[in-house]
Amino acid sequence: MNRAPWKTTTTQEQPRLQSWTPQPQAVRPPEITWGWYATPLTLEILAEGFAPISLAQMDAVALLNRTDTKFMMQNGQLLRALAALQQDYWMLAVNGQRLNHYRTLYFDTPDFELYHLHVNERADRYKVRSREYTDSCLSFLEVKHKNPKDRTIKQRILTAQPVVEITQEAENWLNGVYPFDSQVLEPKLWNTFTRITLVSKQYCERVTLDVDLAFYTTDKAVKLDGIAVAEVKMDANNRASPFLAQMREQRVRPQGFSKYCVGVSMLYDQVKKNTMKPKLLWIEKMIQGVANNERS
Repeated sequence: MNRAPWKTTTTQEQPRLQSWTPQPQAVRPPEITWGWYATPLTLEILAEGFAPISLAQMDAVALLNRTDTKFMMQNGQLLRALAALQQDYWMLAVNGQRLNHYRTLYFDTPDFELYHLHVNERADRYKVRSREYTDSCLSFLEVKHKNPKDRTIKQRILTAQPVVEITQEAENWLNGVYPFDSQVLEPKLWNTFTRITLVSKQYCERVTLDVDLAFYTTDKAVKLDGIAVAEVKMDANNRASPFLAQMREQRVRPQGFSKYCVGVSMLYDQVKKNTMKPKLLWIEKMIQGVANNERS
């Protein structure tokens, strides 16, 4: 199915990793040059160049009627964008840490009904996951609902520890926010990544940037080396985003990216994946360093 290139959505112990993809070709990061001496920029170096913002300050930036736009790019493109944006955004710092680490466990039915609702582009669909903020040791059980009005509603509850199976306590909460039988849900996919969050100094806008993405089950694993996923969340009436301008300048076009669907389609043979094949091919090309971001 052909899609418009600029698609927005309105919102309100680990096994050994086994390589799934070819070894990526090195993508040279941008450099800082002082005369004859050049130092490659890293994510950590660039992060220190942003003024910090606290979680409480970030939460005060209301995004009541927002649009969400996702991008997938190589890490070198992300570094070039960040080098150009340090005066336009604050960066979230949690306990002084700007690169924050996440671990997620997704649940689905035995025959992957929730996955198939998504890849079949059903207007009304759900995701159930346990998310752990590993740096702060906080965990939540979450339900994301994409409704027919193209709005995404996320509901969550704080848990004492990461949920790895649907207990009676979890089922009691799910019965109020999830319309299907929660008793049949079972753990399907683990996902880990590192996230940095930008907050615009001028507009109602946040940008999440995810790197080091990895997916694994009990016997398989895949890591998306050298790939970054960005999501821009901003007021629906404002399109004057410096980050979006950077994406246009680097010819990085928006495209959807579901961590759950990508991970499942890579690691499970029995699921339907015809609609995912173009994206999986694109991901492989990006890892190899041969992809062209000018997609039609």
